[in-house]
Amino acid sequence: MIYLANDHGGVKLKNKIKKFLQKKSLEFIDLGTNSTESVNYVDFAKLLCEKVLENKQNKGILICKSGLGMSIAANRFKGIRAGLVYNKKASKLARLHNDCNVLVLKGKTFFYKQIVSTFLNTSFEGGRHKERIDSIDKI
Repeated sequence: MIYLANDHGGVKLKNKIKKFLQKKSLEFIDLGTNSTESVNYVDFAKLLCEKVLENKQNKGILICKSGLGMSIAANRFKGIRAGLVYNKKASKLARLHNDCNVLVLKGKTFFYKQIVSTFLNTSFEGGRHKERIDSIDKI
């Protein structure tokens, strides 16, 4: 399952991503917010991370104005590897080398279709990267 969550700075982009996912016939769950009134991004990052951790196949997309707050909050959860991504190449590497299960975007991300599509369609490369990923949870 793909989970989406955002704060007030990510509502517009999330709605665009929802339309994109619907056109691709991909299932997703929108965890909010749907308002541009100020909210605490940490609450939405927590909600999404808990859902992603329920199943190893789950992926998440978090959006806030800069992407930084969501990224910091999400990476506090053991088992979550959230990558703040600004372009297609970083999206591919986030999956290939870091096995990111949460994509983090800033509210005004351009080329979001390419970034999201690449993230969802790229598999973890494993190999030498697996050892590195495993060591993260030992910190």
